Amino acid sequence: MSLIQPAQTPPDTPAAITAPQPGRTGALTMVTMLFFMWGLITALNDVLIPHLRAVYTLSYVQAMLVQSCFFGAYFLVSLPAGALVRRIGYQRGVVVGLATAGIGCLMFYPAAQAGFGLFLAALFVLASGITMLQVAANPYVTILGPAATASGRLTLTQGFNSLGTTVGPLVGAWLILSDSAAAGADAVKGPYLLLACTLLALSVAFALARLPQVAATADDRTPLVLRQHPRLVFAVLAIFLYVGAEVAIGSFIVSFLTERHIAGLTVANAAHYVSLYWGGAMVGRFVGALVMRRVSAGTALAFSAALAVALIVVAVAGSGSVAMWAILAVGLCNAIMFPTIFSMGLHQLGAGTGQAAGRLCMAIVGGAVVPVGQGVLADVVGVQWSFLLPAACYVPILWFGIKYAGIYRQR
Repeated sequence: MSLIQPAQTPPDTPAAITAPQPGRTGALTMVTMLFFMWGLITALNDVLIPHLRAVYTLSYVQAMLVQSCFFGAYFLVSLPAGALVRRIGYQRGVVVGLATAGIGCLMFYPAAQAGFGLFLAALFVLASGITMLQVAANPYVTILGPAATASGRLTLTQGFNSLGTTVGPLVGAWLILSDSAAAGADAVKGPYLLLACTLLALSVAFALARLPQVAATADDRTPLVLRQHPRLVFAVLAIFLYVGAEVAIGSFIVSFLTERHIAGLTVANAAHYVSLYWGGAMVGRFVGALVMRRVSAGTALAFSAALAVALIVVAVAGSGSVAMWAILAVGLCNAIMFPTIFSMGLHQLGAGTGQAAGRLCMAIVGGAVVPVGQGVLADVVGVQWSFLLPAACYVPILWFGIKYAGIYRQR
């Protein structure tokens, strides 16, 4: 999933005016490949977690350190990555991000012998590279053409990102969890070595490509005082809770579906259903775009959050196929949440938009925190009841949507 979504570049900025037109279609095609790749890699974590938990006999809390190391990189690396991109430019930023992510994937090979700790280090390096890609690629997409169509280009590339998150669990189930896969931790060697080769090859391709060259512009230097913008503060909290809830649910779906009174699936078979969760977000994004032509963004957000809470309650209280499909359907509810919260938080901030976007992006660290909290609950009260934590995360998002339902309507 594409997590960092910057505001559109205004039509009067130098970047929008001076961006060379020749080659922009080819450049957009290459950048779109990046969105697919990091979506696939992010969704692979949902398969990696149950596998490593079984290999190293981990508690749920320990297994959720996978997400903590991965999404913690967004919090720690976003600002340094932004500074580096402003210094070296978008194209070189993509090259550095791809190379870093490739190195992270290569680290999975020795980690298979060294143990769980090196896996966590490898995940942090991998996620650091993806963070750099997000910081460089998202704004680059907005300037590969007229500013008036920037949102359309982002929607297109994010659609391929969603395709990656849908395909990722299927690839992971086939390569890591299948009966033919190598035993134990060695099962991750092949898939991540293949990813490393792909990422490094893309890094070389981007380094050699003749892409439209646009210098990254510096943000407004006037400090943004958060207490003067309460809607932005609530948006930061909402992003934290949304990403945390979405990642936590995806991380526990396999464990949930292997419960005998839910579906009783094997780990390998359950992993295939994770694709339905992420695929629902892809489908819901297009449905939501149509719905939001008629209703305000806040109203759509509130309805989605309320439906997510209701579905999780059904999953927690129910059993069998009803509980299974209820938890998978939450993916549909997640579809519009991130872009809607993000745009509501940035609404009418003017010169502070760039800094505000940085604060919202740092809130993605919720994906590192909430899954661990659910892991604590899963160890104490069981997997099924632990889903009450992500349900609670959606309640403030519901309130945020209701409170600011009238600020604007997307067209």
